[in-house]
Amino acid sequence: MPIQEKTRDEIKDYYKWNLNSIYDNDQNWYTEYEEVKKKLSGFPKYKGIILDSPGNLLKTLKDFLWLERKLSKLYVYAYMRSDEDTGNTYYQKLKGEVDNLNVLVSEATSFVVPELIKGDYSKVLKYIDQLPDLIKYKRMLEDIYRFKRYTLSEIEEKMLSKLTKIFDNPVDTASLLRNSDLVFGTITDENNNLVELTNSNYSKYIESQNREVRKQAFMTLYKGYESVKNTLSKTLSGEVDANQTIADIRGFNSALEMALFDGNIDNSIYYNLIEVVNKNLKVLHKYYQLKKEVLNVDELTLYDVHVPIVKEITETYDFSEAKKLIINALEVLGDDYITDLNKAFAENWIDIYPNVGKRSGAYSWGCYDSHPYILLNYQERFSDVSTLAHELGHSMHSYYSRVHNEYQDSHYKIFVAEVASIVNELLLYQYMIENAKTDNEKLNMLNNMLELFKSTLFRQTMFAEFELEIYNRVSNNEILTHELLSSIYYNLNKKYFGENVLVNDEIKYEWARIPHFYMNFYVYQYATGLAAACSIVNDILSKKPGAVKNYLEFLKTGNRDYPVELLKIAGIDISKPSAIENAVKLFDNTIYQFIKLSRK
Repeated sequence: MPIQEKTRDEIKDYYKWNLNSIYDNDQNWYTEYEEVKKKLSGFPKYKGIILDSPGNLLKTLKDFLWLERKLSKLYVYAYMRSDEDTGNTYYQKLKGEVDNLNVLVSEATSFVVPELIKGDYSKVLKYIDQLPDLIKYKRMLEDIYRFKRYTLSEIEEKMLSKLTKIFDNPVDTASLLRNSDLVFGTITDENNNLVELTNSNYSKYIESQNREVRKQAFMTLYKGYESVKNTLSKTLSGEVDANQTIADIRGFNSALEMALFDGNIDNSIYYNLIEVVNKNLKVLHKYYQLKKEVLNVDELTLYDVHVPIVKEITETYDFSEAKKLIINALEVLGDDYITDLNKAFAENWIDIYPNVGKRSGAYSWGCYDSHPYILLNYQERFSDVSTLAHELGHSMHSYYSRVHNEYQDSHYKIFVAEVASIVNELLLYQYMIENAKTDNEKLNMLNNMLELFKSTLFRQTMFAEFELEIYNRVSNNEILTHELLSSIYYNLNKKYFGENVLVNDEIKYEWARIPHFYMNFYVYQYATGLAAACSIVNDILSKKPGAVKNYLEFLKTGNRDYPVELLKIAGIDISKPSAIENAVKLFDNTIYQFIKLSRK
């Protein structure tokens, strides 16, 4: 049974995170808030003199990072307090105050990076030789100077900064239209009730066991998006134009190159992902053939593909049992990892249950001066156990990155952010499969793995391919009309779903629904992250010599090097086709296991 929602005060402290490790009380938050403002007032003294001497460079960097670090601490505390109860006006005020402080810090320190970039990196290297205390900032400085050739003059940078709100118009407009103004209408649910269809409840009805309900939900949703196709094609076109324009102004060869530059990711990794997945689409098609057989339908349509193909487990898992399952599953990572993992439970890192006003969903967060924190809305389903394992993966990655690195080297890049979380998920699934009490329980876990691969490796790669195609079309001076966008998207669906699925015409409007297309080549990282995690898990479970040691070392690296190089520590060369191919093989093997067991 779902946990009954209580007020925040009704939940025992044992089940709530303890934010006292950040600030003992709100007064201490305000004390540090004022300290930052005071320090901020004196920061402009460094303007124009940063590179005059090694000492000036050191003092500037120390104060710059002190401000950034304190701001992060203030920010995290205010926002997490507000997430406990979003209706709490006191913490809404705290959020507003730290947002204002963020603007002040950004404005007061905005000269630092441009002033550094104006100088010569060889001069900085000489300073490092002269003043050894600067060595700890070398990685940070190297990263800054990488951007030198793409950095404009001070006046140009200021002009571009002032245009930020204009460049954000497409994503803001599209979001408001999708989430506020667009009304889809009603459908009839399984109990013959008339219900309003929304973006939020669509997933519930598209997974319904009643085929007519699924069909209604599918047709109604995409009819709604069809009605705004002209507006959303214009916003998406505007987003592409903005990114292309910024890339061109800065001197990048493409918007893709600009998007991947921060992580020093070569474009070939993006192309390689799409190429390898395309070569192995037959495995995805095999999955849909399996789905067609299990659902026993003459024709598998797009409003059938989200239906679970096994009877869902009704078993519930109280939090103590979830903890035990996860610890057992992750024991393969060694005693030290489990000792550190247990701190999450013993030291109240986790805010477990839902309460009135609590932010929905789940996340792992925190700052350099605190341990990680996890927000959950635990409802005792297996999906909640999996979510906990996932977020603990993030938290352990963050914990090790902070413990083993200076502040400026502790923030790992987005490219590797999902690796540890998916490693934990896969280890949990494998443990549950090996220890399943019934065939149905085992089939459920295999199905969870199949869904993970389908939605992360293949669907996100299809999104990545769509993004690449529309940017290429704009580069060739084509206009992104709704007809062109719909044609490209429909053909990609035909290719990815294959002959075993009837690709309904309405899916051609799904591009209008996906917010990630406004995130400038972001989604491919979900697929590469899964691929890396698959290889790591395979090495660990096959007891490859050094696999656990190398993985734990990877978790400790933070931002000491660029993501592709850091993954090599864990034994993964994500630039090679084999990294993606290994993930496809695991997907294929999971299909085989499912078929073998279901036909038993």
